[in-house]
Parts: sequence; structure tokens; C-alpha cells
Amino acid sequence: MPVVLMLLMIAAYIGVPVILVWGWLRWLRRPRERNPFAALSLAGFVFASASALLAVGGVLYSGAIGGFPFYDPRLMRIYGYGLLLSLGAFVLSIPGMWRQNLLRWHAPGLSFGMLLLWVLWASGE
Repeated sequence: MPVVLMLLMIAAYIGVPVILVWGWLRWLRRPRERNPFAALSLAGFVFASASALLAVGGVLYSGAIGGFPFYDPRLMRIYGYGLLLSLGAFVLSIPGMWRQNLLRWHAPGLSFGMLLLWVLWASGE
């Protein structure tokens, strides 16, 4: 495995959970902002969080059934939904970066990290 790819995977495996927890704690502890840019950042963060939950659910499901066979249709569907969720999150979070808000950098960071993970996982299939 190339060194750059390995470094990206390590960064994603560490960065995604940190950004996920940090973003939700930040959003829960501060007053809510009411502007369209903050709403788009929040929507992107929610979609990226759903993508992360799908990844965790997929790992738990895989463990419960004893693993997926190679190119299993259920696994391919999980990859597809994860890619769509993270890509949608990234698209939603881009306009939120134009104005300062609580999740201004958390939403695109989490969504890009999840998109990177889904692409790497799917490419290993």
C-alpha cells in the first residue's frame, strides 16, 4: 500500500470520530444561529453523521452475520448509500463555509472524511 494512501487512511480513521464528537458537542453547547448558511452547515453535518452511523451499523451487521462475501449486493448497497450521504453532506456544507457559524469547518471536514473513507473501502472490494 502506498505511503500516502496509508497516511490518508490513518488521518481519516482518527479525524472523522474527533470531528464528529467535537462538532456535536460544539453545536449542543452554544446558542443556535438562525441564518441559511448555518442551516446548510447543520444539514451537511447531519448527513455526514448519518453516513458515519451507516458505517458503524455496517460494521456491526457484518460482525453479526459473520462477514460479507466478496461483492455481496448488501455491502454494495451500503457503500452506495454511504457515498451518496457523504457526497450530499459535502455539497450541502460548501455554501455554509461562506459565513461564520458553529459548524463552518466541521461539516465539510466530516463529510470529506467520510467520503474519503467510503471511496477507500469500496476500492478495496
